[in-house]
Amino acid sequence: MKRLVVVGVACGLLLVGVPNLLVWLGGRSPVTQDPARVPHAQAALVLGAQVMPNGAPSSMLSDRITAAAELYKAGRVDKLLLSGDHSRVKYDEVGTMRRILLAQGIPAEDIFTDHAGFDTWDSAQRARRVFDVSSAVVVTQRFHMARALYDARRAGLHATGYAADRRDYGRVLRRLQVREAAARVKTLGDAVTGADPHFLGPTIPITGDGRTSWG
Repeated sequence: MKRLVVVGVACGLLLVGVPNLLVWLGGRSPVTQDPARVPHAQAALVLGAQVMPNGAPSSMLSDRITAAAELYKAGRVDKLLLSGDHSRVKYDEVGTMRRILLAQGIPAEDIFTDHAGFDTWDSAQRARRVFDVSSAVVVTQRFHMARALYDARRAGLHATGYAADRRDYGRVLRRLQVREAAARVKTLGDAVTGADPHFLGPTIPITGDGRTSWG
C-alpha cells in the first residue's frame, strides 16, 4: 500500500512537473522593467486581472495599466491591446483598463479592447488571429510571464515581456503562484491539442483605429 502511495505521488509530481518545465523553457526570456531596453513592437498585449466590486482595479491590474502607459509613452509600442474578461455585464476588466488609460492621456484610437480574453491562451490566440498582431510586448507580473510568453509564441507572435511588478503583493501572489502551476499544465494541453479560443470573430487589424474594437 505504501509503495502504491509513493508511486502515485511520484506520478502526480511528474504530471505537474514536466508541463511546468516545458512551459517555462518555452517562455523563458530576459524580462525587464526598463522601457528603454524593450524592443519596439506593434502593440503591448496587456493581460487582464481582477477588478473589485466597486469597479476599481486590483493592485496587479493597476500595475499592469501603469506599465502599459510607460511603454506607450516611451514609444516602445504603437498600440495597446487590452485583453481580459468581460463575460458579465457588471464585470469588465478591459473597460476598467481603458478608462484609466484614457484618463492618463493615451489617445483613444491607439487603445484596442479584447473583451473575450478569458484566459492567457485566448488572449494570445485572439491577438494574432483577430487583431492581426505580429509583434507584441506582453505586460504582466513576473510570476505569470513565462506562461504568457509561451502562449504568445505558440500563437505565432514575436513576443518579449515587460514586468509590471511595482509592489509586494503578499498573500495574493503566493496563492497565484500555486494556481500558476496548474495553469501551466492546462496551457501545455491547449498547445498540444491546438485549442481554439472560446470566441474568434471578424478581424480588427491592430494597425487601424482602436475605437472600432470597443463594442
